[in-house]
Amino acid sequence: MADKIVLVDTSILIDLFRKTDKANSALLFLVRQGYAYSISAVTEYEIYTGAALGQVNFWDSFLERTEVLPFDKTVAKVAVDINRELKRKRKLIDTADLFIAATAIANNLPFATLNRKHFDRIDGLSIIE
Repeated sequence: MADKIVLVDTSILIDLFRKTDKANSALLFLVRQGYAYSISAVTEYEIYTGAALGQVNFWDSFLERTEVLPFDKTVAKVAVDINRELKRKRKLIDTADLFIAATAIANNLPFATLNRKHFDRIDGLSIIE
């Protein structure tokens, strides 16, 4: 059983979906490193809004086995603080990415993404390779 948990970004799930050989996906790499994983409710939203009709069964099956962390009052407060700091630096990011990062920070979880460009701007977000 995994001894550590990581919050994974939507990009990690899309990578899994697109790989013909799932064993070469970033998600399975994390699992082999001993990580269990969770996702943000915002990631679940992004997955379903981007899924074609023929992909929904795959995502239903995958997500029923995945812990989804809520966007709650604590996450909202963290998101406000992050947004305030990014605004001050003039380095704003997409709202969905902001909410996903806030979920990781609010739950004291490291974060895994294949899109570091925006997430590197966030102080206090521990991004794992």
